[in-house]
Amino acid sequence: MGNDSGRGTIVYRNDLLGYHMSIGLEREDIMCQESYNDKVLAEIVVNEKIADRVYRMVFREKQIAEEARAGQFINVYCKAESRILPRPISICEVDRENGLVTIVYMIVGMGTKEFSELKTGDKVEVLGPLGNGFTLRDCEDNVIVGGGVGAPPLLEVVKRLPGKKRVFLGFRSGAFLVDEFRKYAEVYVATDDGSVGDKGTVVDLMRKVGVKSGNIYSCGPKPMLAAVQDMAEELGINAQISLEERMGCGIGACVGCICKIKADNEVGYTYKKVCKDGPIFDAKEVMFE
Repeated sequence: MGNDSGRGTIVYRNDLLGYHMSIGLEREDIMCQESYNDKVLAEIVVNEKIADRVYRMVFREKQIAEEARAGQFINVYCKAESRILPRPISICEVDRENGLVTIVYMIVGMGTKEFSELKTGDKVEVLGPLGNGFTLRDCEDNVIVGGGVGAPPLLEVVKRLPGKKRVFLGFRSGAFLVDEFRKYAEVYVATDDGSVGDKGTVVDLMRKVGVKSGNIYSCGPKPMLAAVQDMAEELGINAQISLEERMGCGIGACVGCICKIKADNEVGYTYKKVCKDGPIFDAKEVMFE
């Protein structure tokens, strides 16, 4: 997810607002979670540039590290009084033992620009974890598909999933976090300009490699998610997708991030809030038009 949204993935892009069981799985990994803790000041351990306009921030916050599920996000607050709305940013990785939380965000406005200037030892105000995480299923063929700043929240998914894992990452140009994903899975990379990996889309690469079964977990831009949805339907396999929408509050109060969901009613659809009902949805139920 990314407003000025860098849900690392979720990176919600809107600078007015600031800036996706059984054996082998923990019970908590198959549960959706709502958790509205109080805002806290977290100490920054690392805040470094890892690609053009893309930064990795690690902060110490034990409760979020303990409660976070793969696919959830946090609200990060600016210090500047003119930017009162939080920036929702996806949780990339957690280290429960040491109480550390990692987010990856892209500079898309003044809010995320402010975050990029924070140093080790500085404090940042955060709230979370928010939203619902992925439902991790025990499967022998897991397919993880990330696009751009939609890739970071999938790192925690890959870490927690048992079984065979194939990761497909797509970028416009260049790439990031590839080595981190390679610690846990086979990784395939595609770029629009061919600067890294195969030239073309990540879904083209999935077809080239021969994805035909398994469970898909995906986060990235809408065109990519729509293509993943089509491919999952064509193959008759399950897919969960993490939607990126502009968010105001991040907790379901402002109704600024609604999405269209199929429904058995007169019009055939209803609306749900990406922040509260999502950001993870079954691909079969999402309407992109």
